[in-house]
Amino acid sequence: MKIIYSVIVMLTACSAAMAQTPAVKSAVKGDVDGDGAVTSSDVTALYNYLLSGNMTYYSTSDVNGDGSITSADVTAVYNILLGIDPGVDNHEYVDLGLPSGTLWATMNIGANSPEEYGDYFAWGETTPKDVYKWDNYQWSNGTRFNKLIKYCTNSSYGYNGFVDGKTELEPEDDAATANWGAQWCMPSEEQLDELIAHCNWQWTTKNGVNGNLATSKHNGATLFLPAAGYHFGDYLYSPGNYGYYWSRMVNASKSYQAYYLWFHLEGNLERNYGDRDSGFSVRAVRVAQD
Repeated sequence: MKIIYSVIVMLTACSAAMAQTPAVKSAVKGDVDGDGAVTSSDVTALYNYLLSGNMTYYSTSDVNGDGSITSADVTAVYNILLGIDPGVDNHEYVDLGLPSGTLWATMNIGANSPEEYGDYFAWGETTPKDVYKWDNYQWSNGTRFNKLIKYCTNSSYGYNGFVDGKTELEPEDDAATANWGAQWCMPSEEQLDELIAHCNWQWTTKNGVNGNLATSKHNGATLFLPAAGYHFGDYLYSPGNYGYYWSRMVNASKSYQAYYLWFHLEGNLERNYGDRDSGFSVRAVRVAQD
């Protein structure tokens, strides 16, 4: 307690000397001053704002994401420094200069490198599993695709005529958000289309792994998508030859299907839709920070 008290006294004393600082960008949670790391200087920046208000707003000051800058954000930074904050986001992304400002993760959910396959998810589920089929699909009440209990816009596919009108995954059912945090999500149809249209694509091999390399038409930045195949039943189909990447959008006319990005070694690349119980890869996206 004496150490914390001393830090508070020190920070109070230096608050008046804090210079006006422009808003900064950072992909690291808790990096308030935008220097690329979480250190005691981030605590200093927050204290100066809270004690004197003499600080230009930092785009990353709302560390705990509650919509305001309070002492709780100081606590959040302390927790990060102590290594007890599981919400720290160290996932890398690439800026392809896309018109929407969308930033794409450099690797799949569950992977440790861009070429690693990572985990596979049924659409709307947030954990991988051993078997992918309708009778163990979370949002179907039975063994068939016409017994949906969530994300259904057509009563023909809902359980006992169920319809909820939901066409987009809620955050708690989004594999990217659930595994990486609120700043990440699975891409929309529009984001898939944008990625396809605004990049040049080349089938290639990265560290011995086949996949598709997207090169931005705007800034030359690249994004590698491994051809991870897909899971159905207890079998992995076509690894090294095909890639399947879920979007967060359901097919409104056929609610048992959802949209995904699909490609294979012969050069085909398109947005398509398929059964939600299949196990596909997930590549997360986020929006550019202000």
